[in-house]
Amino acid sequence: MAREARLVRVNGLVQGVGFRPTVWRIAAALGLAGEVFNDPEGVGIFLEGDPRALDAFPDELRRGKPPLARIDSIDVKPAPVRGVDQFVITPSRAEGAVTTMITPDAATCPECLADIFAPRNRRYRYAFTNCTHCGPRFTITRKLPYDRPQTSMSVFPMCPKCLAEYENPGDRRFHAQPNACPVCGPQLELIRADGTPVSGDPVRETARVIREGGIAAVKGIGGFHLVCDASNAEAVRRLRDRKGRNEKPLAVMCAGVASAKRIAEVNAAEETLLTGTAHPIVLLRKKRAFFDTSAFPGIADELSEIGMMLPYTPLHALLFHALLGEPEGTAWMEEPQDLYLVMTSANPGGEPLVIGNEEAKKRLASIADVILLHNREILIRCDDSVVRSSESGPVWVRRARGVTPEAIRIPEVKGAPDVAATGSYLKNTAAMTRGRELFLTQHIGDLDRVSNCLTLEAALEHIRSLLDVEPGAFASDLHPDFFSGELARKLSDRCQKPLIRIQHHAAHVGAAMAEAGRN
Repeated sequence: MAREARLVRVNGLVQGVGFRPTVWRIAAALGLAGEVFNDPEGVGIFLEGDPRALDAFPDELRRGKPPLARIDSIDVKPAPVRGVDQFVITPSRAEGAVTTMITPDAATCPECLADIFAPRNRRYRYAFTNCTHCGPRFTITRKLPYDRPQTSMSVFPMCPKCLAEYENPGDRRFHAQPNACPVCGPQLELIRADGTPVSGDPVRETARVIREGGIAAVKGIGGFHLVCDASNAEAVRRLRDRKGRNEKPLAVMCAGVASAKRIAEVNAAEETLLTGTAHPIVLLRKKRAFFDTSAFPGIADELSEIGMMLPYTPLHALLFHALLGEPEGTAWMEEPQDLYLVMTSANPGGEPLVIGNEEAKKRLASIADVILLHNREILIRCDDSVVRSSESGPVWVRRARGVTPEAIRIPEVKGAPDVAATGSYLKNTAAMTRGRELFLTQHIGDLDRVSNCLTLEAALEHIRSLLDVEPGAFASDLHPDFFSGELARKLSDRCQKPLIRIQHHAAHVGAAMAEAGRN
């Protein structure tokens, strides 16, 4: 049978998720030659070989896609035969209009956790272990395509062993952009509130401070957390006093689902949310028998629910590991543990989430007893997502880490321009459309202070730049005194594009209609 060739275009969440090595494996299994590459539109694939294998390729790709990938479309066109005899992964191409998207940050996968807690593994207890199935993405990316030079990992040249993994299509770390190890990657540093360094292992020393009732500021993926022992009422009280958070509930992190089930009701849907790639804060119904014993005073008093999440970075898992006496392997994460940590956003007094090391030294020194830093820059601040399970599916109270900037599919409106919407005054989030895709920025917060207003402006510009969208119109709240409205007016004047002002409650109705897929 004569050889044929096809050009395949795949769109969706297809960059930074191990998509190209998956294509390489499927093409090899089907006996196809050609190439696969990233570009601003998504993933491009040239295939050459037996027509029956070419016909089978799209279905095989849908069935075998990587865990973090989402395929929105596969477009297949005939192409001239080139006479190639092997399948290769070629470098990313930067030219063209951006039509793909960056994948949200993903919680540490089981395989990487196994590496971290295997004493003979070269990444044993390494706090920046990741692969194409997990790790930071959105918060370390400047622009697309998602490649290491476009991220904050560009300042960490890979050692020969990491480079060999990165260049091997058969390795799960093939083109994992944050790939690193203790030899070549980011490092931890622990300092006191006065800025003086703490000697010894940073994780073990942080665990010691927490165990003794202290408060630690811990740098994560999208910002810093303030951390203390949830069962220590005095530590929780001091954290509230220092942060100025008098009444709002505090989120709690535990080692695994079995630990969550000790203190809260967890159904199958909630367990799926807890353990999914986002690892958000899940609002769970308290077990009254546990909380009636006055356990966890000051965490979520007078409420029927408690916000709980599981460790989603290697550093979180390492803290629990140290506090539990460094048990072997990862089985301890699946067993019920009597250890719960307050893990609340490090944003004193309603200010934006702290993300920088120097910023942390200035803004968190009056709250934390120690500050656990690392030298991988956080480019985009992104708070923890909050979700509640319902009979109709997840209800996102706050879309942020692990979810942003994944697109929401909306009904097509012919002739409608791409729109940038600047959001409300309270609990602000901005949005931008690109055809049938709606992209929300990470949660910004209340626009009652200059710092949050500047964060909103920066977040909207970042998402616009990342997606390479020039809005054809701007939308804002009808209220004349909101900063979000003034920002939309300024942008519409600058771009000479229409400004649409929407009454607040009409916007709520419109958002509900969009979620339901109705025009």
